[in-house]
Formats: sequence, C-alpha cells, structure tokens
Amino acid sequence: MERVALFITCVNDALFPETPKAVVTVLERLGYEVDFPAAQTCCGQMHANSGYKDDATRLARAFDDVFGGYDAIVTPSGSCAAMARDQYPHLTGSGIGRRVHELSEFLVDVAGVEDVGAHFPHTVTYHPTCHGTRALGLGDKPLRLLRAVGGIDLVGLPAADQCCGFGGTFALKNSEVSSAMLADKCANAAATGAEYLAAADNSCLTHIGGGVSRSGGPRPIHYAEILASTA
Repeated sequence: MERVALFITCVNDALFPETPKAVVTVLERLGYEVDFPAAQTCCGQMHANSGYKDDATRLARAFDDVFGGYDAIVTPSGSCAAMARDQYPHLTGSGIGRRVHELSEFLVDVAGVEDVGAHFPHTVTYHPTCHGTRALGLGDKPLRLLRAVGGIDLVGLPAADQCCGFGGTFALKNSEVSSAMLADKCANAAATGAEYLAAADNSCLTHIGGGVSRSGGPRPIHYAEILASTA
C-alpha cells in the first residue's frame, strides 16, 4: 500500500484541527496508514501571492524535504494543493506537486471510492471553492462523495460557481469588493434553507462564516468532517 502523508495546512493547524482529524478518520476507515510529518510548515502560498518569492521558495524546498519520501500527500485544502502543483515547479523545479492530492482527488481518483461509509442526517449545500474548481479541476468529485453519504439531503447552491470574495489577501486589499461578493454568496446560501454549507477550503468557510454570522444562513463545515461522520 502507498505511503500516505497528511499535509494539515496552516489554517487548519491553527484554527480547524477537527478537519485534518476527519481526513485521517476517513483514510484509516478505508485501510490506509497515514503519517503526519511533524516538521511540515506553510506551503508558501501567501508569500508567493504577495511577491515574496525567496521566502516562498524556501518553504517549497522545505516541503520537498519533509514530504519527498511519500507516495501520496493528502490535504483538506484545494488552495494549498494548487500551490504545490502549480507554483512549486516554477519556484524549485520540483515535481512533488504531482503527488499532492486534495482529499476528494485522492478518494475518487487514487482510492477509487465514493461511498466512504459516512452518515450525516442533515440538509447540506456545497460551495465549490475557486482553487478547487479552477486550479485543480475537481469538478463534481466532492459532490459525488457527499451524494453517497447516508441520510444527507444535498441541495443546490444558486450561483455556486461564483467566488465568495475571500481570495486570501484580496479580501484585505479589496475589502469593499470582497464584502459585496460575500453578501451575494451568503444570500444564496441562506436561500437554500440548508443547515450546513460545505466546502473544500476552511479559508473560504471562515470568510463565509463571518458573513452568515451577521446575516444568517447555514453553518459552515468542511466536507471532510461530513465524510468522517457516522452519526
């Protein structure tokens, strides 16, 4: 069996530890042994996107050192997976990005499963994040996994392909535009009547969560936590 490592990401490590725990739960349920290399750090996306190429390069090299011995690196972040896949070749010439998989890619394309034995008796809508959709081309992989969850009532999100307005530093540098985009996303989420809004990136869910906490709407949740649930 492949040597599989968990790349937790900075946001999850600091704010959402239940999400990477959920990833391990799902993978172990499928029979995988998952390593967690403690020396892992940031992927460098924030630095690269802000023009700090030297810092991003150092972090990319560190990633290669930490994860180089693994056949597959699984992460609950389309954003960070896209960083490794798209930018590392330009920063360091490394091909390690080909071994980095967002969770749904690993489950559907590598493990070859859609039903992971989950049960989640709630109404859920799904927001396809920009990096997952545009950079990784996840398509309907997360939705296929969610549709196989027992007890779930999956409802469509109006204008699902529209950005939530986060975009990392975009939300800080273009706050008025970001806030307008967020308002549209939150209104569409509320219109579904869903209890939960799922997505593949907790960064986007943090942004949306701030909006729905003020205007009302479904509770944000990473879809990995739904897949880990057997309640």
